[in-house]
Amino acid sequence: MRCSMRLVLGLGVLTALQQPDRLASQSSPATYVLVVSGLSGEPQFAAAFRRAARHVLDAARAKWGVPDSNTVYLAEEAGRDSSGTWGKATRDGLKAALESLARRTAAGDLVFVLLLGHGSGQGAESRLSLPGPDVSAADFSIWLGGLVGRTTVLVNAATASGDFVAALKAKDRIVVTATKSAFERNESVFAEHFTRGIAGEADADKDDRVSVLEAFQYARREVARHYESKRLMQTEHPQLSDSAQAQTVAFGVTALPADPRIAALVAERRALEAQVDALRRRKGTLDSLAYERELERLLLEIAAKTAAIRAAGGGRP
Repeated sequence: MRCSMRLVLGLGVLTALQQPDRLASQSSPATYVLVVSGLSGEPQFAAAFRRAARHVLDAARAKWGVPDSNTVYLAEEAGRDSSGTWGKATRDGLKAALESLARRTAAGDLVFVLLLGHGSGQGAESRLSLPGPDVSAADFSIWLGGLVGRTTVLVNAATASGDFVAALKAKDRIVVTATKSAFERNESVFAEHFTRGIAGEADADKDDRVSVLEAFQYARREVARHYESKRLMQTEHPQLSDSAQAQTVAFGVTALPADPRIAALVAERRALEAQVDALRRRKGTLDSLAYERELERLLLEIAAKTAAIRAAGGGRP
């Protein structure tokens, strides 16, 4: 199965996954998904966490084109259903999952991490409650260090998650939290809205892809609407580490057209877009003039392919 994801750069960049284990120079960037559902405490929370997890896992498979080999689900209880097998969300299991991602991924890949559950603590000691020892923001800071060069999106949708932003924000890393601080510990509805948004409901520009920024803004509006409709004081305020970067990372797959001529043109354009993405990530190692010239060449070729697609009756590319 091929996996596509877009990093927007001017025209917008769509990349395709070829194999889960490969050198960065041998294939296009790939997308990986890790979902962690911690201790629930009550059946209603357990059901909510499972529902939010399924939004993302189902979208990854059906809409983002992520193969099962690139998806990890760690839950309060390990189990199996028609969608596959998942492990238990323990500290050791989470550490092993992130270390495995560091080994399997390459520079330029996209790693999406979703944390669901209850939180506590402050600052670097902010924690996600798991069966057994909890995991802290400081732990994540160490484990995520192995993903340097990848684009990492970490969404902590747990309560009291706000301090994860300051503790974990970094270059090539987007951090989203359900709350603005560790003191917002009441029941949260952010996870439901964010996961529904990233799965497709937040597609504001109707391009069949959802950026992290679109999903965040959608969830923030829905959270506010939830409290307003119930005439309650809002006790959670979602936070985003970098809105500019969040606008450039999007999830979604657009199937190739049935017409083989148009499909070939679309495939050629996607290959060019992948080259733009690779060039963008090498910007710091290139002469600025050479970088601008190569970028201009690629963007002009993409524009030409887009014009050819439209001329062939491809409609909106």
